[in-house]
Amino acid sequence: MERVIKTYRSLNSLATTGGLVIFGGAEDRLIPLGELKETFDLQYTFYNRSVPGLCLGNAEKTYDQCVAPLAPQEIYLHIGDADIALFTENAAGFDEGYCHLVQHIRSLDKKCRIAIISLKNPDNDPVITDLNKHLAVIAQNENCEFCDIAKQQVWNPRQTKDVVSFLYSTGFVRPLKQKRPLQDIAKILFCYEPAYIV
Repeated sequence: MERVIKTYRSLNSLATTGGLVIFGGAEDRLIPLGELKETFDLQYTFYNRSVPGLCLGNAEKTYDQCVAPLAPQEIYLHIGDADIALFTENAAGFDEGYCHLVQHIRSLDKKCRIAIISLKNPDNDPVITDLNKHLAVIAQNENCEFCDIAKQQVWNPRQTKDVVSFLYSTGFVRPLKQKRPLQDIAKILFCYEPAYIV
């Protein structure tokens, strides 16, 4: 974990500020940002600052070291996989820790848009289902957007691109150059599964 953080700190000195940042765990480090950005014509600066072993216990310090220097315009929080035991033992403590993290991010930049990403739950695990409900409530209470990716979906890149491109080009979803909804970006980034690419 420390090596990854050190690498990100070095990269931050080369990066521009005001982009979109993914802040999650080990699985999120594998998201192919370059390919997805090009495929979906995402005109944003993306950074992936996901760290193996990221949990609520170390998230704030890791955020300060890896993400805060980027002054993100939008942040995608995908935290909770490493906190399932904490949630099972102390759901209120989990909620408090997550709220504290969001409040910390807001204390650094009030304008940053925050998306809280659910955990994937293709097997309908009742603990993860309950945890995702807590994340939805946290998002609502903290004025964040909740992006539900719990159910595994067949992800067809060409079809998804065609639908998203049509909606945006006709102005149904983004009239007058409004920002693309966080949910759309979250689906593109977090519902990517290599097995679905034909």
